[in-house]
Amino acid sequence: MKTSSLSVADGKKTRITPRWVAFISMTTALFYLAGCSSTAKSPTAQPTGSSPDLTEIAKTFVDQMAKGDFVAATSRFDGPMKAAAPADTLKQIWGQLVGQLGAFQQQTGAHTGDVQGYHAVYVTSQFEKGPIDIRVVFNAQGQISGMQFVPVESTSATPQTFSAPAYANPNSFHEVDVTVGSGEWALPGTLTIPNGDGPFPAVALVHGSGPNDRDETIGANKPFRDLAWGLASQGIAVLRYDKRTFAHQSQLTPELVAKITVKEQTTDDALLAAQLLRQTQGIDPKRVYLLGHSLGATLAPRIGQQDPSLAGLIIMAGLTRSLEDTILDQVTYIYSLNGGPTDQQKADLQTLSTQVARVKDPNLSADVPATELPLNSPAAYWLDLRGYQPAEVAKTLNMPLLIQQGGRDYQVSPTKDFEGWKAAMAGKSNATFKFYPDLFHLFMVGQGTPSPQDYNVAGHVSQEVVNDIARWINQN
Repeated sequence: MKTSSLSVADGKKTRITPRWVAFISMTTALFYLAGCSSTAKSPTAQPTGSSPDLTEIAKTFVDQMAKGDFVAATSRFDGPMKAAAPADTLKQIWGQLVGQLGAFQQQTGAHTGDVQGYHAVYVTSQFEKGPIDIRVVFNAQGQISGMQFVPVESTSATPQTFSAPAYANPNSFHEVDVTVGSGEWALPGTLTIPNGDGPFPAVALVHGSGPNDRDETIGANKPFRDLAWGLASQGIAVLRYDKRTFAHQSQLTPELVAKITVKEQTTDDALLAAQLLRQTQGIDPKRVYLLGHSLGATLAPRIGQQDPSLAGLIIMAGLTRSLEDTILDQVTYIYSLNGGPTDQQKADLQTLSTQVARVKDPNLSADVPATELPLNSPAAYWLDLRGYQPAEVAKTLNMPLLIQQGGRDYQVSPTKDFEGWKAAMAGKSNATFKFYPDLFHLFMVGQGTPSPQDYNVAGHVSQEVVNDIARWINQN
């Protein structure tokens, strides 16, 4: 397969040549779970696995969290991590992890790896409901510069390979490497194009929250790759790209983090992705759509407002409620599972409730410390979202809208959010609604009581969902 680089920098039509994290909440802790939060790269002279002291430091770090000594656990953090995850925030993260997986039992092993040039130690930890790898990332000075919870399978020597969904026909499309944007924030991506001359309709995929790769990978699941391959098999081109907080983690200094909003996190790059599609040979510039999932779906109306040339919006599990209220609802639900909440979780919920109230305070200013706000996200982030009502914005748009919702989704509510979209769009002829009773947040089939454990099961985006999207695009 041949590849080429494709960017929107020159503004011209471009010819192309063929070529789990622990899901703590929908927002997935923007910064302190990013994986690599400092700017110091690991020296090439010190290859991964050559520093056994880092393994001991990582094991001690996990032991300190398990014992509740979060002050000591943060003592090895570098500057950005100390700012992003102070002791109180780290305590909340650990409490949510225990809420999902049950009590910590013991460490069962450790191995090393590499994360974009950084040293990483994976501490395999056994919890009541199963094991998980706690990935501890180090900078060149041996300080902890990131942390992530990932399934044991995803870090094994023989990781699970992605199997294509049955509805994908690899012989019907090809893929090329592309670049969304230019300069320091340029993002690598993949454009999946049906075979043939075109011009083809095209969709830009916009991620949920947290530092997502272009496939929106969660464990063995790659929902954006499913969508790309499934839609391309039906004659629709799809652009997916690494999110800025994934591709440029090392550039997110504390100064930038303190000012970040969804503009820098999501919307700027989504607009560039749509622009790139319009400039690409073989794509019908008048039939460029945007598909947002989770946070991306919540922001889709704002993106559509800024780019009225979009042919339509596909909203997969989008909120109509405020983000801060949703976070509180999500954590409350997770803590209610398995007979909870515990006394500690009740205390954590009280803290979170206070932080949510702080977001709603009319006197909130950019000077309020992030430690006083949900998920340790900066005041600028919350101020930017203040007053944003996705469904109210959506009903001002004239472009077609496809709004999809899973019935097993505890993160985006079928009764609160999906019904919110329907109420706001009542009487509007440009909105189509699709409800899938058996699907959870990734639009995959789940079983039993909805819980974070759904993300551990390898699956694919439902064929019905893919077919509905393709049919809707072809009708609009």
